[in-house]
Amino acid sequence: MSGQSPRVALGLLIAIGLAPGIGVGAAGQPDKNVTYRWVDEQGVVHYGDRIPPQYAQKEQSVLNSQGVEVKRVGAQKTAEQLAADDRVQQGIIRQKQHDSFLLTTYTSVKDIEALRDVRLDQMRGQPVAAEQYVENLRARLSEVQGRARMFKPYSDRPGARRMPDQIAEDLIRTLNELNTQSNVLVTKGKEETALNAQFQADIERYRELHAAHAQQ
Repeated sequence: MSGQSPRVALGLLIAIGLAPGIGVGAAGQPDKNVTYRWVDEQGVVHYGDRIPPQYAQKEQSVLNSQGVEVKRVGAQKTAEQLAADDRVQQGIIRQKQHDSFLLTTYTSVKDIEALRDVRLDQMRGQPVAAEQYVENLRARLSEVQGRARMFKPYSDRPGARRMPDQIAEDLIRTLNELNTQSNVLVTKGKEETALNAQFQADIERYRELHAAHAQQ
């Protein structure tokens, strides 16, 4: 029946409903009680006693002899859709595991806040040394730049000599190290912000879980 218009296909359905119905049973034999309905690529609805192979993975419906839908079979999902479903399912599993962790690890919000403060204090102790190192690098850079100004191309004095390679190398090395350590400090700041946000989310989730438990 493929290629029939919706009106013709509907007429055929009525005829099938009035006459003894034919279909395919579970064992592949004609089933006189069902008719199949599917839609082709152009959106045309078709009815028949079996699903054409090219539409076997598409969404389809099973109708009884009165033309009433008794079963709907969804289209087979693509690999991308299956992967997305799996990511959602894994997210649900991780959330349940984390909820269990919160309820079994902490006895109150104060417990979470106490651990948060300890972790933040530990994290804040690390940048102190890094900040001191950055200050030392800045002083070192200032000293090297002062020496570099005595030579070309930084000095415009008549007879100024070309900058010695050692000073040029020291200048580049100090600048690179200063940039690296400055980026480390920025990263540490972001890590502290993320840690604080994670603990705050845990506190809010812990309260939600206890509120839901209290209502049960």
